[in-house]
Amino acid sequence: MWYRVGADLVVVLHLLFIGFIVGGVFLTWRWAVIIWAHFPAVIYGALVEFAGFACPLTLLENHLRQGAGQAGYRDGFIAHYLVNVIYPPGLTHGMQIGLGVLLLVVAIIGYSGFLRRHRKDRRALADEPGPEGWARAAAPAGGAAIASGRGATAR
Repeated sequence: MWYRVGADLVVVLHLLFIGFIVGGVFLTWRWAVIIWAHFPAVIYGALVEFAGFACPLTLLENHLRQGAGQAGYRDGFIAHYLVNVIYPPGLTHGMQIGLGVLLLVVAIIGYSGFLRRHRKDRRALADEPGPEGWARAAAPAGGAAIASGRGATAR
C-alpha cells in the first residue's frame, strides 16, 4: 500500500515539476529570486526532451509501482500520462524535439518579459533620490539646512 501511495505522490510531484518548468518563468516576473531554481530546471527539462533520457522521477515511480505489485511503464512520464491526452498515441522523437522547442520558446518569451519588467524597475529606482535627497526632502521649509550626515540641522 505504501509503495502505491509513494508512486502516486511521485506522479503529483512530477506534474508540479513539469508545470514549474513550463510556467515558472512567469513567477520570476513577481519574485525574481525564483530564476535561480527555474533556469536550471528549464535546462534539465530541455535536455530530457532533446536527449530522450529517462527522468529520475519516472524511474522512481516505476520502482514504487513494481514494489506495490503494479506494472511500471516503459515510456517516459509525458508519453505515459500526457501524450495520449494531448497527442495521438505514440511519442516519436520528433514530438519530443517539438516539446523541447516549445519549452524553450515559452522560456524565451517569459525571460524577455522578466528582463523588460526588471529593467523598468531598475530605471525607476535610479530616478529616485538617495539618502541625501531623502534628507533634503524631509527638511523643514523654513530655510533649515543639513549640517552633517547625521541629520543635525543648522539654525
